[in-house]
Amino acid sequence: MLGTVLFLLCILGVGLFISTVSATQQQAMLSAFFFNQPAIVFSGFGLPISSMPEALQWLSYPDPLRHFLLVIRSVYLKGMGLEVLWPDMLTMATIGVALLSVSVVRFRKSLDCGSRCFATAACG
Repeated sequence: MLGTVLFLLCILGVGLFISTVSATQQQAMLSAFFFNQPAIVFSGFGLPISSMPEALQWLSYPDPLRHFLLVIRSVYLKGMGLEVLWPDMLTMATIGVALLSVSVVRFRKSLDCGSRCFATAACG
């Protein structure tokens, strides 16, 4: 359950980041598509990570889905606990906190800019 909460924290951070970067809904949907497809490929869901070239294996480490799949498989198939899975959970927590922090800072800046723009009626 903790692994699932940490994964949701990561995905929430990704979603908030995409929403702060995008100006329109179409941009947000396209950005989400270009995030989700590589995330699924590099996660080890369809192909084992060990069969990927070494450079792509390194690119899979910042993918929260990779760590979540390791946690889920380990819990359901092997019955492992927190004492074994803590490195992956710590990685997900770090990614989630970093993404949420960046997203909140970007959202606050865009909110401040938007309120100034609305107050001065300079946006047209």
